Amino acid sequence: MSDEIAIKVEHVSKNFKLPHEKINSVKSLFVNPFRGRQGLKTETQHALHGIDFEVKKGEFFGIVGRNGSGKSTLLKIIAGIYQPTKGRVMVNGRLVPFIELGVGFNPELTGRENVYLNGALMGFSNQEVDQKYDAIVEFAELERFMDQTLKNYSSGMQVRLAFSVATILADSDVLLIDEVLAVGDAAFQRKCFDYFRTLKKLKKTVIFVSHDMGAVREYCDRCILIDKAETLYTGSPEVAAEKYIKLFNNTEEKAAKPADKADRWGTGDAKAEEVIVTVEQDMVVLETKINFLGSISEPIIGFGIKNASGQLLCGTNSKILKTRLGDFHKGDSVTMEWSIPNIFGDDTYTVEIAVTHRDGVTQSDWWHSAGSFTVRNDESTPHPVSPRVKLTVIK
Repeated sequence: MSDEIAIKVEHVSKNFKLPHEKINSVKSLFVNPFRGRQGLKTETQHALHGIDFEVKKGEFFGIVGRNGSGKSTLLKIIAGIYQPTKGRVMVNGRLVPFIELGVGFNPELTGRENVYLNGALMGFSNQEVDQKYDAIVEFAELERFMDQTLKNYSSGMQVRLAFSVATILADSDVLLIDEVLAVGDAAFQRKCFDYFRTLKKLKKTVIFVSHDMGAVREYCDRCILIDKAETLYTGSPEVAAEKYIKLFNNTEEKAAKPADKADRWGTGDAKAEEVIVTVEQDMVVLETKINFLGSISEPIIGFGIKNASGQLLCGTNSKILKTRLGDFHKGDSVTMEWSIPNIFGDDTYTVEIAVTHRDGVTQSDWWHSAGSFTVRNDESTPHPVSPRVKLTVIK
């Protein structure tokens, strides 16, 4: 392997055996006395199939895909937690995985004791942890809580401590990061993103698994998109993000998955295409195309924007804005573009689209997760929105 390559994944496949019966009682042993594990009925799950890619030294490489696509399994194979069924992974340098933060933490011990316990698990002596302890606590912002037992921490506090331990103690050539920002408040997530910027400046090699396409676009140099255990695309983060979003816009697949029905419903005589979001310093622009599969007179088309906690922050529709859209027939389409002042704080936001008949009750298409966008605001506050405020001091 070339010295310029940090990680090389060659033809990696991973299968799991899923048992469909188990022996869990003394009676079962007597009924099937000679049946061991080899005799159990199993099903083979193909978690990964023929994955190939290389990560160069100093590259921020993204792995994206829907839930169940195999991306976390791939990360665990790279980390050495799983062995591939076929293929191999070569790593050039020391690797530290941030895969499951807090693994090894003891809820009965204090925060301070867990820092030293985790340091020992990572191969550091007490003296080495002593040198970095203050930096760990400062990063986690838990100075007042380090002598409390971990079981009294909130989930967000535990993640902050675990991420801080992994971040400050990590002395590695390659870092594996899997959705570590899913828990924690906006301020701490911002700190994590600042840490990512530092990693890029230091030319650290990072493999990053995320559903946040805003973060993928901002930090990743290249991406691999995995779906149904196979590689769909490897290359530009922009292209990977677009293809990822389109996976959720396949209406035939939506109809085939009952679990997804709660995300989108309606009569089907109108359908919204994906939402294209343009985030500028002063404005957020939402654009979507509505296709009509039936005749609708004076439809009402609107949007809503929710933050990462699911709180509806704002929204409007054509009726509120006193915009009459006219009549539409099968085969017609209309493009809607909304321009909203960018008063959003640091967060990732979800856009929902609604198309109703003019009675405002009959839903043609209500799409909860039609699009998403991320805002990085230097003047962000702890509140749901952060309008730019001009301050004048008069003495």
